[in-house]
Amino acid sequence: MQPDPKDREAPIATILGALKEAAAPLSGEALAARLGRSRAAVWKHINRLKALGYVIEGSPRRGYRLLGVPDKLLPAEITQGLKTRYLQGPIHHFETLASTNDAAKELGSQNAPEGTLVVAESQTRGRGRLGREWDSPSGVGLYASLLLRPPLPPTEMPQITLATAVSVVRALRRVTGVVPGIKWPNDLLVAGKKLGGILTEMETESDRIRYLVVGLGLNVNNREFPPPLDLTATSLARVAGAPWSRPQILRAWLEEFEDLYDLFLNQDFGVILEEWRAYNVTLGQRVTIRQGPREISGLALDVAGDGALLIRQTTGEVVRVTSGEIAPGSGTEPGAKGLEVTSSSS
Repeated sequence: MQPDPKDREAPIATILGALKEAAAPLSGEALAARLGRSRAAVWKHINRLKALGYVIEGSPRRGYRLLGVPDKLLPAEITQGLKTRYLQGPIHHFETLASTNDAAKELGSQNAPEGTLVVAESQTRGRGRLGREWDSPSGVGLYASLLLRPPLPPTEMPQITLATAVSVVRALRRVTGVVPGIKWPNDLLVAGKKLGGILTEMETESDRIRYLVVGLGLNVNNREFPPPLDLTATSLARVAGAPWSRPQILRAWLEEFEDLYDLFLNQDFGVILEEWRAYNVTLGQRVTIRQGPREISGLALDVAGDGALLIRQTTGEVVRVTSGEIAPGSGTEPGAKGLEVTSSSS
């Protein structure tokens, strides 16, 4: 059995917390007393913090002083000030990972608890829906996967995807002032360009969900995109003209998601759906849905209570679409709701 990341990171978090709170340098002796370990152990943990990117000044006479904090998705940065009640990890952080969703699914199969979070600075095989590659450059994006164990049937997974999208919009509005539009079923757009996406995957047994993984990929501080993504993608830094703290955005998302997840589990999805409709950029638009070789075209009327998209075809028939993707160029015509508002960097 692997050690709990919370236990492994506890000494680091204790030292880091002490350094952040201190108005003056802290001696190795004082940190050792706070930690309940030797000064040699303190020195070892200080060096680990430096390796993670923290700028720490140390001298034999004055002690240690924190001068700079890296913008990295480190457990200590995510949990500091996190106001969730039960979605608090453990947090598994990686510099490079093939896919945070794949890692979270593996942990799910090993009985990891609900609230387990996997984050990475970069992904080598990040993906979106239908197996498409998600560009995941190091240190600029938010790549996170949250493990859930809802006591629900698999048919309710689409509703969790919609609730996740609303939670992301809430978090970004609160932290950055940017309000993305939601394109059914899982894309986040600003001015027609993709800011992020949600990938929800599950493992089932019989008629219930064994575990579910909610993956979020978000372009935060990307300044450039490789072609052809430069024509279709954007980032918070591009929209707002300034960089943003990725741990702060992640904390806000966890808080907003927990609130909506509670609503969902308490059978209040109708409240969430109304908010989803307010942010959507799909309803009222003519769309083409691709389901492999099959295409369904028509006017997007509404989203049903189970997450299905209702489309009125040219024949007048209204069809329910529960899976597929909206073809590029449809469903987000000018005038659609959900664009950015005036914002400033924090």
